[in-house]
Amino acid sequence: MAGNVIELTDVSFDELVNNTDMPVLVDFWAPWCGPCKMLAPIVVELSDEYVDRAKICKINTDEARDSAQEFGISAIPTTILFNKDGQVHKKWVGLTSKQEIAGALDQLLA
Repeated sequence: MAGNVIELTDVSFDELVNNTDMPVLVDFWAPWCGPCKMLAPIVVELSDEYVDRAKICKINTDEARDSAQEFGISAIPTTILFNKDGQVHKKWVGLTSKQEIAGALDQLLA
């Protein structure tokens, strides 16, 4: 994975999201998803811009069905921003702009 993006699995998801002292952004995606491919470079840019301030992650819903089901992922891409306590702060379904995601991250980091 390019940039500072962390690749999650069902096994690593819970530990990373719930055992951190910073916000976590998770991009739920699949290799066959066109809009997911369009969001990918945005996720990489965010991972570079928020390094050491937030964890930016991707999780392949084809391989991590348990996590996708737990968070009610019915369409991809879905991007979820968790606060430092592991609670869902914001959820976007579909292609989302970098500015919108960055704004929500900045709000949590303020």
